[in-house]
Amino acid sequence: MGSYSVLKTNFSPMLHSQDEFSLPRLSSSLHSMKWKLNAVASAQDHNEDEDKKNTGALSSSQQKQEKLKFKSALKFSGENPSTPILDTINCTKHMKNLSMEELEMLADEVREEVIYVVSNSEGHLGASLEVAELTVALHHVFSTPDDKIIWDVGHQAHPHKILTARTSRMRTIRQTKWDESVHDAFGAGLGMAAGRDLIGKNNHVIVVISDGALTTGQAYEALNNVSLLDSNLIIILNDNNQVSLPIATADGSPPPVGALRKALKRLRQAPKAITERDGGQADEIVAKVDLYPRGMMINGLGACFFEELGLHYIGPVDGHNLEELVHIMMVVKALPGQGTVLIHVVTEEGKGYAPAEAAPDKMHDEAKGVVKLKPNSGKQWKPKSSTLSYTQYFAESLIAEAERDDKIVAIHAGMEGGTEFNLFHKRFPDRCFDVEIAERDVVTFAAGLATKGLKPFCTIYSSFLRRVYYQLVHDVDLPKLPVRFAIDSAGLVGADGLTHCNAFDTTLLACLPNMVVMAPSCEWELMNMVATAATIDDKPSCFRYPRGNGIGSIIPSFNKGTPLEVGKGRVLEEGTRVAILGYGTIVQSCVAAARLLQRFGISATVVDARFCKPLDGELIRQLAREHEVLLSVEEGSVGGFGSHVTHFLAMNGLLDGNLNGGLLCYPIYIDHGTQSEQLEQAGLSSKHIATTILTLIGENKDVI
Repeated sequence: MGSYSVLKTNFSPMLHSQDEFSLPRLSSSLHSMKWKLNAVASAQDHNEDEDKKNTGALSSSQQKQEKLKFKSALKFSGENPSTPILDTINCTKHMKNLSMEELEMLADEVREEVIYVVSNSEGHLGASLEVAELTVALHHVFSTPDDKIIWDVGHQAHPHKILTARTSRMRTIRQTKWDESVHDAFGAGLGMAAGRDLIGKNNHVIVVISDGALTTGQAYEALNNVSLLDSNLIIILNDNNQVSLPIATADGSPPPVGALRKALKRLRQAPKAITERDGGQADEIVAKVDLYPRGMMINGLGACFFEELGLHYIGPVDGHNLEELVHIMMVVKALPGQGTVLIHVVTEEGKGYAPAEAAPDKMHDEAKGVVKLKPNSGKQWKPKSSTLSYTQYFAESLIAEAERDDKIVAIHAGMEGGTEFNLFHKRFPDRCFDVEIAERDVVTFAAGLATKGLKPFCTIYSSFLRRVYYQLVHDVDLPKLPVRFAIDSAGLVGADGLTHCNAFDTTLLACLPNMVVMAPSCEWELMNMVATAATIDDKPSCFRYPRGNGIGSIIPSFNKGTPLEVGKGRVLEEGTRVAILGYGTIVQSCVAAARLLQRFGISATVVDARFCKPLDGELIRQLAREHEVLLSVEEGSVGGFGSHVTHFLAMNGLLDGNLNGGLLCYPIYIDHGTQSEQLEQAGLSSKHIATTILTLIGENKDVI
């Protein structure tokens, strides 16, 4: 194993003598080692007789044979995998004495376990497969929970959970809530490092950040703060050559976009470029290689972007070479007062599982996760539906509007497949914009387009809308720019759990003075609201729609909706005693609740509010005058639709008489489960709605 022998040779004196050792020397030595290895690899490609040009290095065929002595082929049969080494890991300390060969076998066992778990439970797959070796190396070198390892997203944390004594519980991911382990660190790595220094601790803080996270502003704000604090911090940049990965679609997955991806690619390819250019003379410039890759991101300055910010840059490092990862981490760990070190690790999403490596989205799929699959083939399956998803109905409707109005443009944040904007992009390639995973830029970019008379439609997941509030207020609502927001996956989303409890979008948006806020009760109404938003040219507007499929309502011809009168609801069923005022797709549960109440002789009026802002004041007054009870129902938090209705009733004196009012909304964060289970947990099922009505009118609620 060539890289292993070279690394041991280079690092041996560093580990045992640190008298005059510093990070610049480490970085230079690492680059020198990489260039020598690359020169060897280049010579191997041109002349097989040069396989051992670098002492101790093995040819690729010899390396393969060496590995086969210790490793069996990965097996993805669908059966519970055999994991003899993993079975001995009851705590991370058990990894400390494993040999390199055993660590490599452990990484493969972890990979097999991840595939087995996801094949049965659904979820994200590719991102966890890519970090198997990285995670094993981290836990072999560092000691959690004393040392803190912070993962930027849960997608790549499956191996971490497996290696921290939770293998048996992995079978319940996306199904039940776990109490988090002491090995899980949540928070901002730089803040943790500064806090550690203030209280006089000396543990290590390691942050694993993906290249996709570098497209967001907060990452750069933290990097800018690094040199000011001068804390010891280790940053692992997990670079899988994607940055912003469009999600797979029927037409395949478009290539990742953005300048950052190109910059990281140049940094990765610097060693190859030198050896191809200089061939056998590469060794003569080894002394200069420390500067060469560093100039790839800021040409002519002699330092890469990370170095300019005060970080010590090491890399690029092969993220699937355990020997290299372990030895680099051991050296960095042993350094006294190293400051902030960034280790640039290059990985491949879906690594080790051929179906994932070949898949357009590497079996990542940010929007929907990997559905159940057959591990031996990678074939995914899910129940067929007679209706399309709300997301697709939205996209088809927007295309219909854009066919008639060339000012309509679409903007998303690295989610072309997840938002179905791949359909729009295919039809209007010059009118669809991907700004990568940078939702704040989506909003401000759209505001700029609106100032030029265009009609921007921004699609943002409800969970990610929280990131953009300042831009919503300052760049859009304050100047009353007609930007349209399509809020995807609003409300209950099933197995994604607490982090995707999408309850807050209505509350956040409806308090903005100039925003029109809508929610459809079905796919037909969604298409009407797309048409409505297209006609609103004097202020911003938004509409939310859920994850999941439509209810089978009649679709307008050519997917072209009819604009609604702004601020007007509709009565679905007329009753006499109680009124149920629903907002969004929860209206279907309100209709079902009215059916339940009919069994007890209670006549209920059911209203589809359509608008949270402006409210249909005339209709609400009528409901308040003609019914004993008025109950509002929504899939959202306190402060949303129901709060606006209650405020209207109070301000207009409609609560001063005999009206008994109430509201149903999310009382808490809603945990994992199916959407129907989450409705029960939130108290928003048709049974809960009917029970609440019975309570308000003084009837026996236990009869339901």
